[in-house]
Amino acid sequence: MSENKDPQKFVYDFTEGNKDLKDLLGGKGANLAEMTNLGLPVPPGFTITTEACKVYLESGDAPTALRDEVSAHLTSLEERMGKQLGQADDPLLVSVRSGAKFSMPGMMDTVLNIGLSDASVAGLATQSGDERFAWDSYRRLIQMFGKTVLGVDGELFEEALEAAKHAKKVTVDTDLAAADLKKLVKQFKKIVESEAGREFPQDAREQMDLAINAVFDSWNTDRAKLYRRQERIPGDLGTAVNVCSMVFGNLGPDSGTGVAFTRDPASGHQGVYGDYLQNAQGEDVVAGIRNTVPLADLESIDKKSYDQLMQIMETLENHYKDLCDIEFTIERGQLWMLQTRVGKRTAGAAFRIATQLVDQGLIDEAEALQRVNGAQLAQLMFPRFDVEAKTELLGRGIAASPGAAVGKAVFDSYTAIKWSRSGEKVILIRRETNPDDLEGMIAAEGILTSRGGKTSHAAVVARGMGKTCVCGAEDLEVDTKRRRMTVGGIVIEEGDLVSIDGSTGKVYRGEVPVVPSPVVEYFEGRMHAGADDADELVAAVHRIMAYADRVRRLRVRANADNAEDALRARRFGAQGIGLCRTEHMFLGERREMVEKLILADTDDERETALAALLPLQKADFIELFESMDGLPVTVRLLDPPLHEFLPDITELSVRVALAESRKDANENDLRLLQAVHKLHEQNPMLGLRGVRLGLVIPGLFAMQVRAIAEAAAHRKNAKGDPRAEIMIPLVGTVQELEIVREEADRVIEEVQAATGTDLKLTIGTMIELPRAALTAGQIAEAAQFFSFGTNDLTQTVWGFSRDDVEASFFTAYLEKGIFGVSPFETIDKDGVGSLVRSAVEAGRATRPDLKLGVCGEHGGDPESVHFFHEVGLDYVSCSPFRIPVARLEAGRAAAESRGSDSR
Repeated sequence: MSENKDPQKFVYDFTEGNKDLKDLLGGKGANLAEMTNLGLPVPPGFTITTEACKVYLESGDAPTALRDEVSAHLTSLEERMGKQLGQADDPLLVSVRSGAKFSMPGMMDTVLNIGLSDASVAGLATQSGDERFAWDSYRRLIQMFGKTVLGVDGELFEEALEAAKHAKKVTVDTDLAAADLKKLVKQFKKIVESEAGREFPQDAREQMDLAINAVFDSWNTDRAKLYRRQERIPGDLGTAVNVCSMVFGNLGPDSGTGVAFTRDPASGHQGVYGDYLQNAQGEDVVAGIRNTVPLADLESIDKKSYDQLMQIMETLENHYKDLCDIEFTIERGQLWMLQTRVGKRTAGAAFRIATQLVDQGLIDEAEALQRVNGAQLAQLMFPRFDVEAKTELLGRGIAASPGAAVGKAVFDSYTAIKWSRSGEKVILIRRETNPDDLEGMIAAEGILTSRGGKTSHAAVVARGMGKTCVCGAEDLEVDTKRRRMTVGGIVIEEGDLVSIDGSTGKVYRGEVPVVPSPVVEYFEGRMHAGADDADELVAAVHRIMAYADRVRRLRVRANADNAEDALRARRFGAQGIGLCRTEHMFLGERREMVEKLILADTDDERETALAALLPLQKADFIELFESMDGLPVTVRLLDPPLHEFLPDITELSVRVALAESRKDANENDLRLLQAVHKLHEQNPMLGLRGVRLGLVIPGLFAMQVRAIAEAAAHRKNAKGDPRAEIMIPLVGTVQELEIVREEADRVIEEVQAATGTDLKLTIGTMIELPRAALTAGQIAEAAQFFSFGTNDLTQTVWGFSRDDVEASFFTAYLEKGIFGVSPFETIDKDGVGSLVRSAVEAGRATRPDLKLGVCGEHGGDPESVHFFHEVGLDYVSCSPFRIPVARLEAGRAAAESRGSDSR
């Protein structure tokens, strides 16, 4: 935090802050201050801090000192502008805008033109020389204030506006004359009085104070909370409020408003990107209600402002050393900067821009690594549409957020949510989206709009979420009331399949087949960097991955149970196998052999069953060790309850009952049913499984250890380099591990003697029970390595049955904010994580050379990887397709910790 912060101060002038005060001033306020410091043309104003918001949200009232501070800053602003807020003859007008630390586009509230009233609108008309502009500004204030501050249904204002345009036989609001807007103002005021139970306030200071409180309140609206959960933004930050003197883009053809990017946020390419709208205010661009022109057209519309904007964009990008997202207004030829921020971008753009900035000398490789993340890399690995496939093109819009999305057409958020929860994949189709559509946007595979551009609400939010989006497809006529879309005589009804390509902007009828991503082809060694766009992306990914691999400390292994998965994992950069689940080797045709083992009544029957399984297990391990030659392979001995290898109790009972009724009962079925009943457990995940099986069924673990040892000996005699590690599952006490290890050591010695090989097999255990974590120091006396099974550890720490709770009440827990994210998705650092940390410390205190890894699903979760780096694990293990993500995040974690150490 900057030293500029004063804990007693709730209001900062734009001249007082800087970009490092985002915690206090929010992103918008901090960046307005930074642009002011740079001498850029920013309208004067001041920022009310997030601390004031926190007090308001906690107590229900603004801090006592806030009103006086606002008054002092307002007086200063009035003196600077030479006019007073709301004065009749020449009113000062201000905007009241939200601005949290992290960008939340469209999720919180803004009110423009505060200070207009029945008395001051005439003064504005006189001073501006444009009566239509004054009344248009007044109707906008009443509309925004009514909806945002007084809670009036915004559709009522929209319907009145549409009726006014219909009466005049015009299609855009700019064609309404001053007289039409005067009538509209009267209608809007009646709507406010009818719906809000009070008149629209005529006192300018009352307008401002109520708007400030409304912005504070908007922090906790349902849509804002939903967006924060989606983006993992903490709920206790609060929002700042920015009060800024108004500049007007709706003063005629020499005025306008726009949004600009210093690089293309969709591709990362350098150039002139953005949207401009003449004779408009900012919300017209973001809302997408009028289609904009490309920013490049501004050069022919207003060359002076265009050249100035290009210079400012270069200044801001060099200053922030990143892609900047800029909002600006031109008021009668005068350019004003209303906002800048580090812009949201697509995954591909993030990788391209990071490497471009390195090449330009603006950032180094370590910073480039921090500019991308595993979630973005995962997006780049999604499939894309097959360009060779036969398709039916419906139209083309603006490629706003890349990806290949296929789903059933739906035309409102409610349906998107409902159908998605029923397992349907949907495409949300709207004329334009607004913040109320957020939940539907989250539920949909992709978003398609007929209006708006790359800076519209749909585009910005979709890019932030990594969701496929096509905007501004003007040829598509979207009829949300009749739930259909028409184009060129073709009608797409709700429920019809459509495909949208967020990389090209193309919209197709029906389902378009997909092909692997070029990034996946690169990881699999089937593609190399070249000249075209896909190869350029691959080259950027390659550079950043190479640096991540150089700096990371954590090694990355794969969860793989067969040679095919192992080879794929190795191509993806796996440095071994961290979890081979041997139970997967007992399925299919081998299930009958397991049944014989379970049904064995004598030692001879059991030994016969084990002897039949031994060569099959050995052959599996030979293949696995060959595919991972020279790299460690951790083999987990049989873990799940034995009943999982037997027929379903209900199906078997019915089969036996029917056979008995026909008097042709099968003796084997009868024995199986007895075994199923005998092995049935109320909670099998806490029953006879893991190490308990090895202790209760003589010879089971010995057979598996022998198969591993003989496979390793075979591989070694073939001049290979097998590096097998034997892992005992579900250990809760050191005594269990000691007994199993004693038997395993004996078997390994026998194999070494019989094969004439020296096998350096290590024996360790999974730490997946709270007791194991709490007694890790004792268990380390008998274990050469630990692998944290965080799936089971999470279940046992929380008392959750994963298969049940995720479907039953996790949604409610996420909605109520009990979870920010599922503890099965990202590790619970405070609970499960504290056990992992203490087990690491205790285990290494007993055995300093103890090897430590994790093989639960968390091993491939970006946030969890950083935690595992922090607590000192040696490796993470995850599914093959998540290996690149884990590699990248392991590199980011190392670079981040180096940066912290240097500071």
